[in-house]
Amino acid sequence: MFPAFVYSDGYYADLGAHVFPIAKYRLVYKELRSRAILGENLIEPEPASEADLLLVHDRRYVEDLIHARATQSTVSSELPISKEIVQAILLTTGGTIRACEEALKRGCSVNLSGGFHHAFPDHAEGFCYVNDMAVGVRRLQKQRQGIRVAVIDCDLHQGNGTAFIFKDDENVYTFSIHQRDLYPLKEDSNWDIHLKNGVGDEEYLGHLERAVPSIVEKFKPGFVLYQAGADPYGGDQLGDLRLTIEGLRRRDELVFGECKRRGVPVSAVLGGGYALDTNDTVTIHVNTCLAAVECFG
Repeated sequence: MFPAFVYSDGYYADLGAHVFPIAKYRLVYKELRSRAILGENLIEPEPASEADLLLVHDRRYVEDLIHARATQSTVSSELPISKEIVQAILLTTGGTIRACEEALKRGCSVNLSGGFHHAFPDHAEGFCYVNDMAVGVRRLQKQRQGIRVAVIDCDLHQGNGTAFIFKDDENVYTFSIHQRDLYPLKEDSNWDIHLKNGVGDEEYLGHLERAVPSIVEKFKPGFVLYQAGADPYGGDQLGDLRLTIEGLRRRDELVFGECKRRGVPVSAVLGGGYALDTNDTVTIHVNTCLAAVECFG
């Protein structure tokens, strides 16, 4: 069945002058629409509810966030806080929830945002106020008791918040491949691959070719949540890995392809991407969507 794509114009919020290119969500959507990829497979999400956030986040923090209060737990973010930004975050989180649900029905989905893996239960971190990935997983666990979920995180930065949130959950396996000498302060995933600066396509893909099949074979997940960050790209402003656009496309094909071969539903979120040329970031994200279509369309 053709993958579902989840998107809202409300994913955009005014961040002011900021390294986070939030306009990329609209640009990815526009490019996919121009290629006639979306059509009936496009779904607009509802915002995540307070109850959804409370599946992962502490009540005091959730209340501060919903009311856009500048408190110790919110100002730890590197984004400004406003009602508009909070609404975009709630829509993005609702988008990840919906994408997870659609992947269970169709086999595959992509939220054209999401991947805010640095948020902790009680505070914001990095560019992340809500850990939409963790909320999506917790919603799945409510709907399908005992489901085993593997989080495959291929962002430039370690998914530290996600690792922390699921550290005691035997039904969630966290994997992260990331640059070692870089933000954030690392937590312990079930499996971390800490890459030295300068790693390119072949070494990176070699690690994934061993790791992804091993995780699917040994952990036997009933669902995979894939964080497909564009920031391992050699032209990214925030890192020192050296993957090419082609290498990142091969990465996406590897993850989606392994899930398809094993019959495991997979949902992708786009994650980071801060290339000097935003068009490069958009191309990488669009390629992730095209890889989903090629594997599951």
